[in-house]
Amino acid sequence: MLTRHEIFSNFASHQNIPTPMRNILLPTLISSAVAFFAGCSHSASPAGDIPEGWTLEWEENFDSPTIDTTVWSRIDRGTADWNNYMSKADTCYDLRDGNLLLRGIAAYEGCGDSVPYLTGGLYTKGKKAFLYGRLDIRARIKGVQGSWPAIWLLPDPAFADSATDCAWPNGGEIDIMERLSFDTIAYQTVHSYYTLTLNRPDNPPHGSTGPIDPDGYNTYSVEMYPDSLRFLINDIHTFTYPRIDTEFEGQFPFSTPYYLLIDMQLGGGWVGEVKPDGLPAEMFVDRVRFYRRSDSVEKSN
Repeated sequence: MLTRHEIFSNFASHQNIPTPMRNILLPTLISSAVAFFAGCSHSASPAGDIPEGWTLEWEENFDSPTIDTTVWSRIDRGTADWNNYMSKADTCYDLRDGNLLLRGIAAYEGCGDSVPYLTGGLYTKGKKAFLYGRLDIRARIKGVQGSWPAIWLLPDPAFADSATDCAWPNGGEIDIMERLSFDTIAYQTVHSYYTLTLNRPDNPPHGSTGPIDPDGYNTYSVEMYPDSLRFLINDIHTFTYPRIDTEFEGQFPFSTPYYLLIDMQLGGGWVGEVKPDGLPAEMFVDRVRFYRRSDSVEKSN
């Protein structure tokens, strides 16, 4: 591909090129220019790249040589399917070409761990929380059989009025993206005391799916309002979960600041067994953005 200098030099001098040759060269030069600037994805966000009606308030482009620990922490291991292989080992994390890279790998000799797999994940818990705005996360996933990457939100006790407001599932869970293995769709879901404990997931429907480019970058979004959660994939609306009038408690608990989790996981009851010969599973996160509407009633921390 032509360099930036060559592109502009050729454009500047094209008046001296004979017309027949100019008609051949100019389309090539224009294509090269488009390809060049399309690759410059980590510069300051242009105004045209911001969703209409929103103002960019915060973004993370992962352009630094190290992960910003004032915002992000590596997720601790737990006992649930989603975090039982979580590891803080450097082999599960990388920053590459302006992307955060989270891996799911087979445990290896000398890793000092007894589990069969190791997975990487970051969250903003206790450091940065979000409420009443729009979150966009642009990511590309290399799936394997048994991979289960996720981008989601949980209530943050550090920013809540009461820790009891954050207990799961009472405080709510907002799943912006879950993908299983090689699926060409992503799942977007909400969970709460109402949907789980009271077993009322269909009034109103608590989730949906949307098509994705299985090999390329996709942007996963949620818009958080006092009376609804609106989900999108690649700026196409997938579904809205509204607050409704109901005699049952806990239907719409989504009024507490939430922290963001981005993680890779392998295996579990939903996705099934892992085929180790396909590893590593990888998620490349290009950017995270938080937007605010001018009439928002709360701010992110």
